[in-house]
This record gives sequence, structure tokens and C-alpha cells, in this order.
Amino acid sequence: MPSVEPVILFFVLGAIAGFVRSDLKIPGVLYEALSIFLLLAIGLKGGVELARYPLLDVVLPALAVVVVGALIPLVAFPVLRGVGKLSSADAGSIAAHYGSVSVVTFAVGASYLARLGEAAEGYMTVFLVLLEFPALMIGVLLARRGEQGTPWRQVIHEVFAGKSIVLLIGGLVIGWVAGPGGIAPLDRLFFDLFKGLLAFFLLEMGLVVARRFGDLRRAGFFLVAFAVLMPLAAAGLGLVTGMLLGLSVGGVTLLATLYASASYIAAPAAMRIAVPQANPALSIGAALGITFPFNLVVGIPLYHRLAQHLHHVGA
Repeated sequence: MPSVEPVILFFVLGAIAGFVRSDLKIPGVLYEALSIFLLLAIGLKGGVELARYPLLDVVLPALAVVVVGALIPLVAFPVLRGVGKLSSADAGSIAAHYGSVSVVTFAVGASYLARLGEAAEGYMTVFLVLLEFPALMIGVLLARRGEQGTPWRQVIHEVFAGKSIVLLIGGLVIGWVAGPGGIAPLDRLFFDLFKGLLAFFLLEMGLVVARRFGDLRRAGFFLVAFAVLMPLAAAGLGLVTGMLLGLSVGGVTLLATLYASASYIAAPAAMRIAVPQANPALSIGAALGITFPFNLVVGIPLYHRLAQHLHHVGA
């Protein structure tokens, strides 16, 4: 039997339990604690690795990654409007979700690479943090073109003060300032336990996906197809960008994974304030119900193989 990333099997178990209507539940307090731990641990690891690089070596690649990433919602919006016949509000909201990123998908991608012994540039977490913000702003602009009274102060506060950004940036700064030596006493807590706690989190994600699946059935074939094809197109953009930036196989894989992922934490919170008329069942159903499991089961291994192939061709 081919080897499968173990944490993905926990997600599958959760999804099966949800579909058969098991009484399995993860307590809300535990889910909240797990999400805080994962966000902080990812930030700390990124900060520790960032401390190994001169800061100027990271600035230009980060700028390029953000600029290219901003193309994703700009491409998604006209497709959703023209082909999907969605309203501007719904198209803008979904485009924002797909232009933003999923921290958990990134964590699974990093875990997958670590299991294979495939190294990646430590500053990839910096890209993770930076890619959250631009897509949300672009999505709001597209959704509310011509409207007055967009609550920008509230939107910006929701994005930057949300727990995902606070914990990621906070962990990044702490890890960067402390460096590998300073964080070493915390390694057992934040790094050694990471994969086990990620497995618990993905068990809950499987249960959530099963609950959200009905939203997609009501949305129709177009949104299901979009939720698969858009990540593939975005991943292709990430593969090309990573190669042009000279990233390693692991780095190219993670950048493709970031571009292919869709936010279901930060984006729903921001869209709830900025575009209240948008239907959250469409955006969250597509991002969490289709794109998230697709990336976990099919996407990440595919992006890794393509990254290996591109490096082999370019060698």
C-alpha cells in the first residue's frame, strides 16, 4: 500500500464521521486552543528560520510574491461574474477567499515536505503572512465598485487585529528576535508536538467539511468546478514564480500551495464586515468544502512532483 501523509488520514476520518452523522465532536475550547497553538508555532518556526537570512535577501522575493499573488483575485473575479453569473458581492467575496491563503493547508504542505526530508526556505512563513492582506482589500474593492461607505477602518482592523495575523506576526517577530538558540528551550512544545496537534485539528476540519458539504450541492456545478480548477491555475502561477525566484523544490512547492489555497478564517471575518450582502455559504463552502480537501489529498503531492520536474528540466 502506498505511503500516505498520516495527518491527512485524520482529516479523512473526521469527514467520514461527519458524513455518517457520528456523535464525534471536538470541544470548541479545544479547537480554539489548537488553532492558537498552530498559528503561533508556524510563526515561531518562520521567525527562527528568518533569523538565518539577511533581511535584504527576503524583501525583494516577498514583494514579488505579493504582487504576483494579487493577480489571483483579479483573475477569479471576472470568471465568477462572467461564467458563474454571480453578483458583484458574491464574486468579490469568493475572489478574496481564493486570493488569500489557508494557514492549515500551508502547515500540511510543510509537514508533507518534512516527512519526505525536503527542505524549504525558512522565510516561506513571511510570504504566508503577507499574502493574507492584499487579496482581501482587492476583493472588497471589486465587490463594492461604485458604492459609497465601505467601512475600511473596520475591515483593516478586522484583518490586522484578527487572531491569525496577530499570532503569525507575533510568532514571527518572537522567533526572529530570539533566534534558534533563544527558542531552543521551547522546541519540544512548539515543534516536536506540532504534527500531533495538527492531526487533532484536521480531525475537526473533516467534521466541518462534512457539515458544509450541503452548501455546495445547492451552489451548483460551476462553483464546484471553480473550487478545483482555480487552485490548479493559481498553483501553476506559484510554480512559475517560485522557479523565477530561484526557490528550492520545497520552496516552489510551498509557494504553489499558498497560491492554490483559499482562506476560510481571515477572509470570512473581513467579508462579513465589508461585504455583508455576500452569501458566506458560497465562499466558505467552496474554500472549505472542496478546495481544502482537494489540496490536502491531491494538490500538495501534485505540486511537489511538478516542482521536482521543473527543477529537473531547469538543471
